Amino acid sequence: MKIREYQLTDQQEVLDLILPIQQQEFGIAITKEDQPDLCQVNSVYQTGKGNFWVAEDNGLVVGTIALIDIGAGQGALRKMFVHKDYRGAKQTAKKLLDVLLNWAQEQGLREIYLGTTSKFLAAHRFYEKNGFIEVAKEQLPPSFPVMKVDSRFYRYIV
Repeated sequence: MKIREYQLTDQQEVLDLILPIQQQEFGIAITKEDQPDLCQVNSVYQTGKGNFWVAEDNGLVVGTIALIDIGAGQGALRKMFVHKDYRGAKQTAKKLLDVLLNWAQEQGLREIYLGTTSKFLAAHRFYEKNGFIEVAKEQLPPSFPVMKVDSRFYRYIV
């Protein structure tokens, strides 16, 4: 498995990975149309100090993670999804997060924020285990892009 930067040719595979996890696995009523960023990765994520990465195994996209540059030395972690067969022992999520954190440090970012749904309990444990601290919505920077499904928020100091 390798982690690499997103390319336009990954778009359909990224959608095919993320949508079933959201809709079927976690029962979140969200569609492709609710997430136009997934069809505009280059202009939404791969700009400024942001980026978007995929985990690839045997030519298949099995995980994603993204970073939005929200200014003031801050970033927003978004779109962290890992296929169920690549969670846990395979360390796919950890490898994706490590690439993002290394990138953030190289880019001179000071803080990374993220929002997640209350349903992603394993994700909460993962973020906390990796140095993220839960914060109240009121503690988010004004430029943080809150999604309507977000109910828990975390901060990481780079």
